[in-house]
Amino acid sequence: MHANMAWGIVGVLLGGLLNGSFILPMKRLRGWRWENSWLVYSIVALLIAPWTIAFATVPHLVTIYQSTSWGTIAEVLVFGFGWGIGGVLFGLGVTRLGLAVGYGVILGLIAPIGTFLPLVVLHPERLWTRQGLALMIGTLLVLVGIFSCAVAGGRRERELRAQRAAPSGFVGGLVICILSGILSPMLNFAFVFGEELQRHAVSGGASSSMAANAIWALALGAGFAVNAGYCLFRLEKNRTWNLFAMSNAPTGYWLGGSLMGICWYGGVMAYGMGATALGPLGGIVGWPLFMAMGLIVSNALGALSGEWKGVSRRAYGYSLVGIAFLIVAITVISSGGGSQ
Repeated sequence: MHANMAWGIVGVLLGGLLNGSFILPMKRLRGWRWENSWLVYSIVALLIAPWTIAFATVPHLVTIYQSTSWGTIAEVLVFGFGWGIGGVLFGLGVTRLGLAVGYGVILGLIAPIGTFLPLVVLHPERLWTRQGLALMIGTLLVLVGIFSCAVAGGRRERELRAQRAAPSGFVGGLVICILSGILSPMLNFAFVFGEELQRHAVSGGASSSMAANAIWALALGAGFAVNAGYCLFRLEKNRTWNLFAMSNAPTGYWLGGSLMGICWYGGVMAYGMGATALGPLGGIVGWPLFMAMGLIVSNALGALSGEWKGVSRRAYGYSLVGIAFLIVAITVISSGGGSQ
């Protein structure tokens, strides 16, 4: 394994680690409603961080946008907007189902859609190479692992509901997570189909590892419009504006929301840098690795934060089996190589 590929895999896995843990601070912001926390997160993750870093790392950013074809710009914006809808649904779904189950269902759709649609459209000839076969086998293992984690989450939901004799919001949360899983891969589509923009950034003086920041700023800016718009709607509807100024909400609430944004965008940056290092198919090879690592971390944090407290060993065993499959999947996909 040469140095570029090793760094690429490390970068993608680091991105998955940050992506799988970014929502954890939200569990501590109990004095705020969902819309309060999500608005602060959205401002930092989708607006401040990506545009600040893009201007800092991509010289002549505005000129680069002007020199890129309108078709590519439109694709990045449309995919970013679609991802923004999926992002809102992600926040709602994970809040309802928990880190373990929510991530499991959403990633079960994101992993294959985000991997195979770009591969079939852009590089169909690579399907039956060593790399393509490793990717297909690895993605299949990812799906098995995700299915096992979802089964574990379903059992957990039933057992906890029986203990507290409370009504379930599982079905509604499941529908939200499925819709999120269909739309959320569009962020990877923006990265893969926005390659022209990345090339112009490199020609303009950006390093290859930082060129993707021009894509992220544009796509996430479009996604911000959706996320912020929905938060503002809920703030008005639920009359929760006053929670931002309530006397018992410590400064830590604002820091917690900001930390969510920093961790999430840090994960996206690390993924972009790692996927670039993996070669021409980096956005395809790296995606299932990114998803698998995110699910491993979210399950671990879900357990540490008490989501599995009072649940049977059998249910938790399904979760551990799922994580084992994901670890094997990471190994298989990595063995296929990033640029052969």
